[in-house]
Amino acid sequence: MLPVNRADETIFAVASGAGRAAICVLRVSGPRSRDLLRHLCGGNPPPRRASLRTLRDGAGEALDQALVLWLPGPASYTGEDCAELHLHGGRGVVDGVADALAALGARPAEPGEFTRRAFLNGRMDLIEAEAVADLVDAETAAQRRQALRQLSGALGELYSGWSTRLTSVMAQQEVLIDFPDEDLPPDIDRTLIAELGMILAEIEAHLGDERRGERLREGLVIAVGGAPNVGKSSLINLLADRDVAIVSPFPGTTRDVLEARAVFGGVPVTLLDTAGIRASTDPIETDGVRRAVGRIAEADLVLLVADATAGSVWLDADVVPTGGAVLRVVNKIDLAQAPPGAVAVSALTGQGLDSLRAALNAAIRRLVERDGPPPLTRARHRSALSEVVAELRGAMTEGLAELRAERLRLATRALGRITGRIDVEDVLDAIFSQFCIGK
Repeated sequence: MLPVNRADETIFAVASGAGRAAICVLRVSGPRSRDLLRHLCGGNPPPRRASLRTLRDGAGEALDQALVLWLPGPASYTGEDCAELHLHGGRGVVDGVADALAALGARPAEPGEFTRRAFLNGRMDLIEAEAVADLVDAETAAQRRQALRQLSGALGELYSGWSTRLTSVMAQQEVLIDFPDEDLPPDIDRTLIAELGMILAEIEAHLGDERRGERLREGLVIAVGGAPNVGKSSLINLLADRDVAIVSPFPGTTRDVLEARAVFGGVPVTLLDTAGIRASTDPIETDGVRRAVGRIAEADLVLLVADATAGSVWLDADVVPTGGAVLRVVNKIDLAQAPPGAVAVSALTGQGLDSLRAALNAAIRRLVERDGPPPLTRARHRSALSEVVAELRGAMTEGLAELRAERLRLATRALGRITGRIDVEDVLDAIFSQFCIGK
């Protein structure tokens, strides 16, 4: 839990990675940043220009020779006066400067506190703040591109556009209630319903994105399933480029679900090696099959593997229910010919492995990529938008004007929770700017 924001507190924290490094960046933010720099450097460097300074503690002892940046607010990351100290990366140097800052009255920042201050000071909305976290955690180029697009404000602009339109509709609805005797257009009610219908359709289309953004942010789950001894474990080892699973000619070797991390098509994935699915009297194998069926049903993509020497018979969907996309793979083509319409591969010789990787990349791109507006990236957004949809549907069918207005207020509030900007003043501005009230 972050502390209650105190505008009079100055905070500091290491902004670079942990561990031994040539340079360590220590960030300072708050109203006393200028004073802290003056005490450490013996004077303030010019704004937004890197200056080489000797840093000293309160007793005058030299701590380091560092590049110092003075970043006065509000044009800073947090919107407050800020400073950056580019120190040598030795532990003794960093600890010495941190101790000097603490002795001067600054305190160590809590996790996420710099970005929280940026939000509270209006430098970014909640969506952009979440994008900062996603950018820090990005493992692949695709995740980086999505986080940067969100950080640029593309997703926030989409939601703000809906919020502005909803606010306008709500303002007009309030006028219909509070000022029925004004000279208002006769078809204003039909116009409001039509506008709500358009907003609703756009939000529903946004929700119907098959979780593309969330899948890319969180990574996909790809399950490899099929009957025993079709080569699932061998394929997992090839795709993961390491020995994840034990390979054996004996059926039922894989009992539990094994996991391995990999990257395909610029997307992080978790590969699942599942038990061969068959009827068994062995209680341990039966439990392994149960777990396999459950994980396959929940996976984003299933590689359904068949054996070319067994006539390439796949397990039916009623035996292996797949909740996600399915890619059919035929293994052991070094021993028998594969049928058309499937990805043919030999886990023993590596034949067809490039084709399998290409098919995997294409299937993953279909799951995470789509043209148009930026996708949803978090369950929090999806939950709030689902609430907006429910309230808008109710508003469109509500016969009583006061109840419709209440539903519109709830919808606007739910939409505002995504960006973190909810302000009744927006409604008042819309009312008094669009209508000539109190002539």
